[in-house]
Amino acid sequence: MLHSALCSITFRDLPVEEIISLCKDAGIQGIEWGGDVHVPHGEVEIAREVGEKTRAAGLGISAYGSYYRGEEDDLPFAKVLASAKGLGATLIRVWAGRKSSEDSSPEDRKTLATAIREAVLLADAEGITVALEYHGNTLTDTQESAHQFLREVGTDKLKLFWQPRTRGQFENDIPELKAVLPHLANVHCFHWGANGWKDRFPLQDGVKDWAAYLEYIRQAEGDRYITLEFVKDNDPEQFRADANTLNDLITV
Repeated sequence: MLHSALCSITFRDLPVEEIISLCKDAGIQGIEWGGDVHVPHGEVEIAREVGEKTRAAGLGISAYGSYYRGEEDDLPFAKVLASAKGLGATLIRVWAGRKSSEDSSPEDRKTLATAIREAVLLADAEGITVALEYHGNTLTDTQESAHQFLREVGTDKLKLFWQPRTRGQFENDIPELKAVLPHLANVHCFHWGANGWKDRFPLQDGVKDWAAYLEYIRQAEGDRYITLEFVKDNDPEQFRADANTLNDLITV
């Protein structure tokens, strides 16, 4: 079954309570809380409070958006895991390093694979899944590199957090999505143009593409959240419109 959610970093400037209220009013079913503003890494009491407020409003916690990159000196995974546990998240979103696949050496890949594997196993011991986000300037910046990295990490417990990555080139997104399905965690949902995240459109303009994406996503086993992100003009009213569009799409 598919559920709708909002990535909290879409409204970084809004307090937790306003984001919860906005989601509830818009009929959104869950929230992916970000570790950069709303649920800071290692601040366990804040994480507990945010989790309690979210559940009290009848909303699920779709993921903890940690921005962990496999570099312990930058962000120890223990802090990420502590916050995820406090929040009550069962999924942690991470990134595969800081270098593109083109710029990464075999040694870079090996070092990063070791760090991500350790994170996956630590989280799994707590009943939490780790998923790599498809993202530019990381080792998931191409389909080939993303799946190579899954093999390098070497555990089927590591999942992928998919999003359209090719700047509006639908015909290029579909092969990536089909390849992701056996490893799919959640999905980030937005409608971009050729200029990427700076070129945002109402989700309604991308209904045809998203209806097609969701046909494939429904083929993957299990439940997951389709998570709104990058709302046009960071506008709450546009978010409400996008939420209506998304809820219509996932209930077809």
